[in-house]
Amino acid sequence: MSTLARVSASPWPPAQRRGPWTLALLGLLLALCALWAAGRGAYGLPLHELPALLWGALARGAEAARSGPELVFFNIRLPRLLLGVAAGAGLGMAGALMQGLFRNPLADPGLIGVSSGAALAAGATIVLGATWFPEMPRALGSWPLVLMAFAGGLAVTGLIYLLSRSEGGTRVGLMLLAGIAVNALAGAGLGLLNFLATDEQLRNLQFWLLGSLGGARWSAVLLVAGITTAALAIGLRLAGALNTLALGEAQAVMLGVRVERLKRLCVVVTALAVGAVTATTGTIGFIGLVAPHIVRLLAGADHRWVLPGSALLGACLVLVADAWARTALAPAELPLGVITAGVGVPFFLALLRSAQARTL
Repeated sequence: MSTLARVSASPWPPAQRRGPWTLALLGLLLALCALWAAGRGAYGLPLHELPALLWGALARGAEAARSGPELVFFNIRLPRLLLGVAAGAGLGMAGALMQGLFRNPLADPGLIGVSSGAALAAGATIVLGATWFPEMPRALGSWPLVLMAFAGGLAVTGLIYLLSRSEGGTRVGLMLLAGIAVNALAGAGLGLLNFLATDEQLRNLQFWLLGSLGGARWSAVLLVAGITTAALAIGLRLAGALNTLALGEAQAVMLGVRVERLKRLCVVVTALAVGAVTATTGTIGFIGLVAPHIVRLLAGADHRWVLPGSALLGACLVLVADAWARTALAPAELPLGVITAGVGVPFFLALLRSAQARTL
């Protein structure tokens, strides 16, 4: 059989049509994952009752909820689902941006230090917060931790970006090396905080570092969803430039791409999205690595499809992992970061093996 005949007989759409098909399938998958996850938990909600509960929640609001299922759905389950969608979308999109910027499918948002910076700032707030801010009003709740983690992630990312500047430009290789060094330094700082922490502080710190959607509330949903939406809108505008950058920096400059501006925007958008997610949920690893790579295998390397596809698949992965985390050992809840790392690490090793095989 000729090559043309084999291509025409293939059930998979041609390369130029894979992107829309992939986005449509991922959108359907996200709806199914959200519907399935909405009924999962220590307090089970039958799937056939979910439409009525959702309509009642939207029509009357939390204050008018009367029954137990309505209270559970509106105050606990729905904000948790929406936070999971926003967090997964932000992490997936950020991973696609970093892989496009570094031109390497093994790149991860953690390379620019936003996760380690947020973790270090959160650890300092948990362990040293009572000493630094003894008069802080309790009415603020967990917001000081969220704001400190967000600011810490942005600060460390800014430091890595400044260290990567050389002769008026930004060197991606130098950014990678600076990120590795600063991440190691942040890890040492976390180790020191673990040593200084009391038993209660140590438990709180470890619980935050392992990641969870258990603290989801409507204010956190609005924060993460707003920043993720803005980041995705900006990221989609960079898709064409990232496609050109894949040819090399010199070729991209010749074709009219403002490469330095592109690098700066990629770093800023990634820092904002991952910083907001990490500040509200803790560390959730490997979503930004796994989701873009799978979408690239399905839809090709065009960032017009990889960026939104990674957001959709990242949201699916977080929803499924969170549903598993809260039901595997019910009524206890597994840390979300344990689930994502348990799946992500074998996938990462498979990527390394595949990359090694291609170089031989």
